[in-house]
Order: sequence, then C-alpha cells, then structure tokens
Amino acid sequence: MHWMIELPVILALLGFMMARQASRTLWTAVLTVILGYWTLRYTPPAWALLIVLGTFLPLVVVLTVTPLRRTLIIKPLLGFYRKIMPGMSDTEREALQAGTVWWEAEIFSGRPDWRRMLGFPAPSLSTEEQAFIDGPVNELCAMVDDWEITEELRDLTPGTWDFLKQQGFFGMIIPKQYGGLDFSANAHSAIVMKVASRSISAGVTVMVPNSLGPAKLLLSYGTDAQKNYYLPRLASGEEIPCFALTGPEAGSDAASMPDIGIVCRQDFEDRDNVLGIRLNWEKRYITLGPVATLLGLAFHLHDPERLLGDKEDIGITLALIPTTTPGVEIGNRHFPMSQSFMNGPNRGTDVFIPMDWVIGGQDYVGQGWRMLMNSLSDGRAISLPALSAASGQLASRSVGAYAAVRKQFKLPIGKFEGISEVLARIAGTTYVMNAARGFTTAAFDSGEEPSVASAIIKYHLTERMRVIVNDAMDILAARGISMGPSNFHGRAYQALPIAITVEGANILTRNLIIFGQGAIRCHPFLLREMEAANQSDVPGFDDALLGHGSHIMSNISRSLFHGLTRGRLLDSPLHGRRGYYYHQFGRMSLAFAVTAEMALISLGGSLKRKESLSGRLGDVLSLL
Repeated sequence: MHWMIELPVILALLGFMMARQASRTLWTAVLTVILGYWTLRYTPPAWALLIVLGTFLPLVVVLTVTPLRRTLIIKPLLGFYRKIMPGMSDTEREALQAGTVWWEAEIFSGRPDWRRMLGFPAPSLSTEEQAFIDGPVNELCAMVDDWEITEELRDLTPGTWDFLKQQGFFGMIIPKQYGGLDFSANAHSAIVMKVASRSISAGVTVMVPNSLGPAKLLLSYGTDAQKNYYLPRLASGEEIPCFALTGPEAGSDAASMPDIGIVCRQDFEDRDNVLGIRLNWEKRYITLGPVATLLGLAFHLHDPERLLGDKEDIGITLALIPTTTPGVEIGNRHFPMSQSFMNGPNRGTDVFIPMDWVIGGQDYVGQGWRMLMNSLSDGRAISLPALSAASGQLASRSVGAYAAVRKQFKLPIGKFEGISEVLARIAGTTYVMNAARGFTTAAFDSGEEPSVASAIIKYHLTERMRVIVNDAMDILAARGISMGPSNFHGRAYQALPIAITVEGANILTRNLIIFGQGAIRCHPFLLREMEAANQSDVPGFDDALLGHGSHIMSNISRSLFHGLTRGRLLDSPLHGRRGYYYHQFGRMSLAFAVTAEMALISLGGSLKRKESLSGRLGDVLSLL
C-alpha cells in the first residue's frame, strides 16, 4: 500500500516542477531518481526494466542533445506546422505587427502582475489642459445648440466653425512647435467627451482631425517638408482634413480596396517629366469630406513600368491631396442617422500627383497598410470611448434628474424599484466606462499604442453605450421619443449605430479581432513560432516550441492547483475583500490561458473561422 502515499507525492513533485518551469536538466535528474527508486523499491522483472530503460534513455538523449532534437523532432514538426498554419497575407501580417502589446498580454500569460497594473500612473490633466476645458471647451458647449445644428442648419454655425479653428480644437495632438496644443491622450479624450455630451455632431467634428487622419499620419511618417508645411496649417484650421479609406466595395476588408494608383511620369504645373502617380478612386462615408481642403487617400499602387524598382505590385500607399486638385470630385453629402457632422463621398478620375505627395515620400510607398494599422488605435481607444462615456455622463445626469422630478402615483418615478434598478445600471456602467477610458488613455500617454486593448475598449464601450442609451429611453418614455428642441436624448439614440459601425464594425471586432489578433500578439510564444515557421528557422522554432510547451505545462499545473484552492495562494497586492477579487481574477486568468491553449491546439488555423468560439474567448479576455 506504500504506492498510495508515494504516487501522490511523486505527482505533487512533478506538478510543482511543471508549475515552476523546471529546466530539462532538473527534469532528467528527478526522473532518473524516480526510476532508480522504482527499480530498487519494487524490483521489476528484467523485461519490464529493459522496456522502461529502452524508452527512457533514448528519449532523454534526443530531448537533451540539441542537434539530435532539432534534427529528429523539431525539423519534422516545423514542416508539419507550416502545412497546418493558416496562410497569412502581407496585410494580415502587418495588421498583427501593428501597435504595441500592453497589459492585455498579462492575461494571456496566466501570470498577471497586479502590482504592475496598479503602478500605472493615474490619468490626469495638466494645468494648461484643465484651463482649456474650463475655458474654450465650456465656451463651445455654451454656444452649441444641438437642435439648431441637427434640424435647422444641418451644420455647425459659421461662428462655431471659426471658434474651433481659432481656439486650436483641430490641432490638439499637434506639437507646439507646429502651432498645435500638444495635449495628452487623456485631455483629447476628456475634451471630446464633454463636447459630445452637448452635441454629437460637434464632438465628431472635433474628434476626427485628432484621431485617424493626416495629422496623426504626418506626425508618425511625414517628411520634414510635409510636417513643416501641413502641420501648422492643420493646427490653425486653415486646412480641414479628412481621410478616405472606406469605399463602396471595401469596408471592413479595407485591404481589398479597388482604388488604383499607377506610377508614371508627366508634366505637372511648372515642372517637366515629374515622377508621380495617376489615381482613380471612389470613397464613401468620409467624415469631414464635404468641407475638407486636404484629402488623405489610401490606394493600391502599381508600377507596370518599374520606375521605382523591380516590383510591379507595390501595395497600399497613402497620399495627401488638396481637394482643389484637378480630377478630384466631392460628392453629395450624407446625413448619418440625422447627425449633422460633415460626411460624404469623394472620387478621383485620372488625378496626377507628384511622388512627394505620398505621406513619408517615396520611401513609404507600399507601406500604407502598416501605417494605417499603427494609427487606427487612436480612434478605437480614445475618440469612440470618449463618445461612449459622454452618453453615459449625459444619461446619468439628465435622466437621473428627470427621475427625481417626474411623478407618477404621487411619487417621483426614481423611487420605484424598477426605475431605480435601471438608474443604478446606468450609473454603474458609466463608472466602468469612464474607468476603462482613463486606463487606456494612460497607456497612450505612457508611449504605448495597444492594438488589442484598443479593440477591446472600442467594442465594449460602444456596446455599453447601447445599453445606457436604451435604458435612458425606457425611463424617459414619451418624453424621449418626442423630438424637439428640449429632447436631450433623442439624438444620442439615433446616433448609436454610428459608433457601433465605424473604426471596425463591432461584430467584426468581437469575432475576429479581439481574440483572433490577441491570441497571436499577446501569447508569449505563438507569434515567435509563426515567424520562425514562416522563415524555416529551425533554432528559433525549437526555442519557441520548448518555451511554449513549458508554458502550457506550467499553466495546466497551476490552474489545477489554484482551482482546487480557489486562488487563495495566488499573489495579491491588496488584502481583505479587495484582495479576494485579485485572487479570483488571477485564477480566472489562469483558466483562460489554459482554455485558449486548448482551443489553439485542437483547432489550429481553423480557429479563425470559428467566430462564435473566438468571440466568446474574446469576451473572457475583455472582461478580465
């Protein structure tokens, strides 16, 4: 009966070694000791001993001797891995490599460092930023009448446009050396949130030039000449920018855009035989497009005469084009859900531009998709969450006040439990949204551009906005559905689908991006394995695979142990009731890491087509 004691002890020892990711040398030594003890303790028959030793010793040799392991095991595995690995286009690869990996990677590791998270600086406003909110932002809110904008003028007033330009609202992200305000991401978010709570049309007008657009792209990739010329003009409002990406046939799959540029030479203005690009395009749903003076354009570039090099298909390229350029046509204006921010189509027919109009110049031709992917996170993580939080702030204050003064059955309706429950949900959800908004802007202000976190916050805050706005309308009832100058919530209800749709439609974001991109970017080894396999790098694949295997065994062992102990022995930065929640978050992170591994191992490349599963895994990642 000694085995009933020995077996649990051995299993516990092996589990501890798995959890601590013991070295191969230690594993060999411990297994050798266990084998020796088994031999001496139980004196197995010779044939059994020969079978064990004949299996154990060759396996140890192959696994511990690197050249043998790489030749006999890793190289065949690499070939198999390359066959099952899903094909990856250049655009997919660039999307995966865009931005940075931040706190979300901690969840994938199964070892979240809560002290690191608590050590992130809290979002704050500088004295200058707070003064701007207390001054020009409050002045803007006072002069804006949303009913006048959306119903009567279908536009901001001329005075409002002038005020936005004069006060620098279009240059919040532009450094002071170019005449901008050089505000932090947190200030950008706070300003958009406050303006949008007064008028969504005004909020969108402010937010678009400061997120995805020419200014952001110029700051990251522009030539010195482009920066020196355009950034001061954008900061002062002399130039109104837009960025044309979406087309009639290319929305979520923007990389499939049919818009074409052909490298050629022709006379341009007063210059002869200028190297440039002849463009034909059609774009739709472009915010600020109807009033833009400077058009940012994404297109596929081809070089049939090989004027730039030995490639004909150059790839997606970005350029800046004044809207007065011959061949540029601005189409009829859209009115998205009765909102009055400027939005509309544009097209170009045989538009010639010189090569120095490409953002970054000739050195950046073909790199447009990477440039876009690195810039999209601003809209997802700053502007749209600010818009969502604005709806929560507006609902909390206005609907809360309405429930206090509106009476039925001789009682304020807020006294009824059904209403108070909904009010509590609005307040709680608003708190969560504001906390998430601040947490993410703090990442940007620390120099990060977290691609996965930005997708998470875009999806979940806009979906929570949907809940809040619907809850508010339920409480307001007839007061909310009767449109007029005093209806303070009707336009927010109408505008909901806009935030859900733009910067990556929510269905796409949830089902394909959050976990699909997150699993590769945030996993400590998966991207390394894929890159090594793509390059047929046997040593690199070997290192990544061994690390991955050790990581899986560690997490399985730890998940089992901490599941049985309810996470009580996990590290926590706090004690008491709050510490309990950190224990549970840590336990759930472990469970998620193991579940994600099982999904990746069992489904492989087909996981990206299992959208229901990846969507649910994305929900778990997001809520952790």
